[in-house]
Amino acid sequence: MAKNVTLHFNASQSLNSAGKHVRDGLSTVLRTGKNIWTGCDERTTIERLTVQEDGSFGSHQSFQLSDYLHLPGKEGEEIDIEGMSVFGNYLWVVGSHSLKRKKPRKHDSIAYQMKRLAKIKAEANRYLLARVPILQDPTTGDYTLYKECTAPDNPALKLTAAQLRGEGCSNELYEALQQDEHLGAFLSIPSKDNGFDIEGLTVVGKRLFLGLRGPVLRGWSMVLEIEVEEVEDEKGYLHLKQITEERPYKKHFLHLRGKGIRELCLLGNDLYLLAGPTMDLDGKIMIYRWPDALQQSTEQVLRNHDLERLYEVPHGTDVESGKDKAEGLAVYNDNTLLVVFDSPRDARKLGADAVVADLFEV
Repeated sequence: MAKNVTLHFNASQSLNSAGKHVRDGLSTVLRTGKNIWTGCDERTTIERLTVQEDGSFGSHQSFQLSDYLHLPGKEGEEIDIEGMSVFGNYLWVVGSHSLKRKKPRKHDSIAYQMKRLAKIKAEANRYLLARVPILQDPTTGDYTLYKECTAPDNPALKLTAAQLRGEGCSNELYEALQQDEHLGAFLSIPSKDNGFDIEGLTVVGKRLFLGLRGPVLRGWSMVLEIEVEEVEDEKGYLHLKQITEERPYKKHFLHLRGKGIRELCLLGNDLYLLAGPTMDLDGKIMIYRWPDALQQSTEQVLRNHDLERLYEVPHGTDVESGKDKAEGLAVYNDNTLLVVFDSPRDARKLGADAVVADLFEV
């Protein structure tokens, strides 16, 4: 049975413009020292919590990403943050890069409900892949974000926030995938219809691993691997590097028996994967280990027996269908993983502003 840890949010920083509480939409999680960082898929902020004397996390501080990066969408338009990672003095974030289909509303006429289901929407902020400088405060021990600062171990090196070059509802990665034989046809399909959907990010050195919740192809899910570089005369922007002869990305196929990747994180040389249904349905959510993933320099095709299935994560069923959807996975300590949930069950909520996350030993 999983252990757990309580996350306390501050009421004054927890509601988005639609009145949704951040604890009800956690989509990614990350730990840096005494801090836990979370993202909510319906906001443009990331949230920092600090460990408390009783082992819980609180002292909530919200960071508005538009203070550090250019968000091209309309004011208040969500990023749909689906992955975070830290390497060196940079925190990396990624949006889903996905389309969304409108939901029918029960109070509308049948004709209008059907009309809404036919509408597909793209939002520019979702096409974000970016880094923000992050440094530890030597006095408090908390990690803090900066738009620009000096590297602590090299005064001559300036750290700057930057994002993958793009315009509107696209960027260099999205453009590169347009003609891909596996993914190109799915870029015009909404995420909940098995369309293209990034839901996981791990950065190590120059390598960025992006987990795809969709598409799932005949039971096979995918991890994209890319590298980015700066161009001196384009401050604030990153560009894809050409890392294969054919394209600026690698593709790794993993047979997760029909499940898509919801998050990934690195512990040692192993990648840990949170996997579940790609579409809007209840189903098993699992934690897998991809052993020695960092030792591989070429594209991989991994059968299910090449991966280690570690845990089945609890999820809502029956009257609680659609609740407790595990979305975020992070390294909590050297032998424990942390999982946070979108749409938590009432039993997982504590008071008006706290929520319980689960811990799994590995």
